Amino acid sequence: MKKACVIGAGFGGLALAIRLQGAGIATTLVEARDKVGGRAYVWEREGFTFDAGPTVITDPDCLRELWSLSGHDMADDVELMPVSPFYRLNWTDGTVFDYSNDEPALHREIARLAPQDLAGYDEFQRYAAGVWQEGYVKLGHEAFLDFTSMVKAAPALMRYQAWRSVYSMVSSFVKDEHLREALSFHTLLVGGNPMTTSAIYALIHKLEKDGGVWWAKGGTNKLVRGMASLFERLGGEVRLGDKVTRIHTLGDHVTEVETASGWKQRFDAIASNGDLMHTYGDLLRNNRRGQDMAHKLMHKRFSPSLFVVHFGLEGTWPGIPHHTILFGPRYKGLLDDIFEHGVLPRDFSIYLHHPTVTDPSMAPPGKSTFYALVPVANMGKLPIDWAEVGPELERRVLAEVGRRLIPDIDDRIVTRFHYAPPDFEADLGAWKGNAFSLEPLLTQSAYFRGHNRDDKLKNLYLVGAGTHPGAGIPGVVGSAKATAKLMLDDLR
Repeated sequence: MKKACVIGAGFGGLALAIRLQGAGIATTLVEARDKVGGRAYVWEREGFTFDAGPTVITDPDCLRELWSLSGHDMADDVELMPVSPFYRLNWTDGTVFDYSNDEPALHREIARLAPQDLAGYDEFQRYAAGVWQEGYVKLGHEAFLDFTSMVKAAPALMRYQAWRSVYSMVSSFVKDEHLREALSFHTLLVGGNPMTTSAIYALIHKLEKDGGVWWAKGGTNKLVRGMASLFERLGGEVRLGDKVTRIHTLGDHVTEVETASGWKQRFDAIASNGDLMHTYGDLLRNNRRGQDMAHKLMHKRFSPSLFVVHFGLEGTWPGIPHHTILFGPRYKGLLDDIFEHGVLPRDFSIYLHHPTVTDPSMAPPGKSTFYALVPVANMGKLPIDWAEVGPELERRVLAEVGRRLIPDIDDRIVTRFHYAPPDFEADLGAWKGNAFSLEPLLTQSAYFRGHNRDDKLKNLYLVGAGTHPGAGIPGVVGSAKATAKLMLDDLR
């Protein structure tokens, strides 16, 4: 029986391990932290459950497929709950817009906000459906291992003007600035700047429209635990709390995985769900390929980081939906500060997550769980002392939520804590504290992202946000499908 190791139990690593084990490959999943999930970590404090993220589940069929491969039913392990509206968008001028896939309701919202853009919105939806077909259905699960594969995909990408940004493409269809922001902000959820991220990412709208937006009852942590349970039922082995320190090599093959505890095991194939820089620069530091790739990666653009304030409150807020975007007074200027200038701006936009409105089990009775997320530059662009800045930024973020939604927030706080760029680096090995791996630019997409199989080390594979198609649950689960196909073909 062939043996494989998957390093890192994030969504991508779990999905890959399930596919390998289900296909008869004896698979060991090694995770540095005490729980599976990677970025989908969880904390439990004073009866509140705080998911680290991700919290927006789209294309649930890509997850159900992982269970169905072995004749199981995802519903036996995970209960998905629909979220509606998908997002409530809130601007500083008092404008509010509910975004969902209820077409009559959405058209009423657009008619109220910008009636002149109704026809343009319908045109945009047709465009999004086209890039979804080309970029997700046809190419989302393919491994771009050579430049020829990129050349073959180029005509479709050019037909949909992939060189343009999401914001630019949206602006060609609708004229109202609120609506332009409402239809372009989604790229921030995968680490992209709407002003520079390829227009192909407009496919997110089609994903949401067809598949809906969902929540896993009990939290995203329940979803990754369900995936781990499925993997173990299939016979897979999970090693938690044991950080991989080195991947050993012999010639052009990887041979062995070594961990901090001293555990060492030989494998026929090794896949990393870790940060690209961590994989090459740390785990393969003694190999020329690792050194060369780490040097090459240092010149690429990595995504921003995040500053997240988790807080539990007394009381319930049925009027605050599951997902709220509190836009700041600036859009392009704020994005420039985060992605280009590397400064900590005085103003900010906030993604407010309020799971208890959908799932009261996330907090004690009569209480509510929230987190407020603010994109910030990674530590390569923003080298500040987060130990000093963090508490003040936490205060400012909570004050803004209080000013716009919960006036007596300070009196209601039961517990709170924040998670900053140094935490992403320390807990996840994320280069400079990035939150989404490589920034999703056209020049860092498909063939230009991390390859699902290394070009030089013949049995080393990659999975996760640093590979095609990129960050987000559908993206990393899709990368696992592409990587699994390569591994199974090679191992057989």
